[in-house]
Amino acid sequence: MPPRKFPSRRSSAQSARYAKRRRNRLAKVDNDLTDAQWHALMDAWGGCAYCQGQGAALQRDCVMPVSRGGRYTLGNVVPACASCNASKHNAEVTGWLRRKKLDERAFLERHAVILRELGAHQD
Repeated sequence: MPPRKFPSRRSSAQSARYAKRRRNRLAKVDNDLTDAQWHALMDAWGGCAYCQGQGAALQRDCVMPVSRGGRYTLGNVVPACASCNASKHNAEVTGWLRRKKLDERAFLERHAVILRELGAHQD
């Protein structure tokens, strides 16, 4: 069997470098999602934005990943279960939804409706 291309575990030094790069990326952009907005997003979606799973702890997932220029803002963050968030990683959302055979159109339409509703309440 050929050796694995990537090690199965990161060393603590690799993890520290990754964390430092992420902190630096986040510090360079405007991240203005408030706790009130986050709770409103969770209530509006009613579960995971991708798989509609309920009951699991939800995480903030950037539709446009931070590593690709995304920010933690109302228009870019959706609630995601740990499984979907880890699976999506830093993939572009529409391609990831297609690969997972999830309903891309339903997600995009619902995302637009929720943002419109929350935007109206923010004014």
